[in-house]
Amino acid sequence: MAAAAATRPYDVLLVEDDLADAMLIQDALAERGTRNLTQVSDGVEALEYLRDPNNERPDLIVLDLNMPRMNGREFLAVVKEDPDLRTIPVVVLTTSAAPDDVTGAYRHHANAYVTKPVNLEDFEAAVRSIDAFYLDIAVKPPKE
Repeated sequence: MAAAAATRPYDVLLVEDDLADAMLIQDALAERGTRNLTQVSDGVEALEYLRDPNNERPDLIVLDLNMPRMNGREFLAVVKEDPDLRTIPVVVLTTSAAPDDVTGAYRHHANAYVTKPVNLEDFEAAVRSIDAFYLDIAVKPPKE
């Protein structure tokens, strides 16, 4: 079952303001079987995307913490308090290894926390664990 989960294609919302980092993350996710990847540059844009009924609900959100307008900490708190969005798994991918950021992310129900520069093995392991734990058993809410 785990092997099937690792190859199942899925949709990702990447919330990252650094274009070079976004390209690296996109490459890593493409190797993991991403079907569609949408990239936005901050939390405000991410919430607009997620709340637009014309957009597909992503299977996974990959989130940077340090961004303009609405940073990743604020975005994570809003998403995990929203009954329509809170079940989407979130992997925090950031340069910060500060204990307050790590514990804060998990306190706001992040599913994984990976630090940049990206150790691709750690990042893929985090995504694989979400594949195995969540994506195969998740039931998406019906379209209204």
